[in-house]
Amino acid sequence: MLAGMSSRMRRVTPAIALIIAACARTPEPQPISPSGIVPPSAHIHSSVLGLTASELVVRLGQPALQVREGAGLKLQFRSRYCVLDAYLYPPESGAGLTRVMHSDARLPSGADTDQASCISQLEARR
Repeated sequence: MLAGMSSRMRRVTPAIALIIAACARTPEPQPISPSGIVPPSAHIHSSVLGLTASELVVRLGQPALQVREGAGLKLQFRSRYCVLDAYLYPPESGAGLTRVMHSDARLPSGADTDQASCISQLEARR
């Protein structure tokens, strides 16, 4: 009788283990963000994205450089502390004013810098 029970247990135990494994869920890992640190994407472009060329000039002063690139326009604003490049493009429909679709900020050395700080410095020099 023990021999028969042992044989059944060997067949049932793997089946139970498979059923339990199928029901078990592994929780998806949650991204860990250190408290107090705002991801860069949360504030990039927030101050100039969507502005027209005239709105940029009112806010930041005359650009140091203007470059026409096809339908687009690159305006560059400089201070002693940073350089901001704003890239303006017309709407997809082709009608309407060109607006800032992308911008980059860097130090005069060429190293990337925080855009919000750069924009604040450019506004302060006005």
